Amino acid sequence: MIISPCISICKTDPETGLCYGCGRNDEEKRKWKDENTSEEWKIKNLEEIKSRLSGWQLESFLASYNNKINEGISLFKKAQKK
Repeated sequence: MIISPCISICKTDPETGLCYGCGRNDEEKRKWKDENTSEEWKIKNLEEIKSRLSGWQLESFLASYNNKINEGISLFKKAQKK
């Protein structure tokens, strides 16, 4: 199972329509929730998302997403629990 790229920083850039946290647009967010979406599409979309991000934003996304995969919680949510 491919884990959703949502890292709980859900604010959309008004110019690009992309989420500041995960880099997805609204259509991609809906497709991730659709039970009929293939794992292949999700893998491709993850690569597309990463290609949209750069610098600190990419580093932050990767660190938080990897933490979510390994520990079941994004770094943002982990920090809120402290």
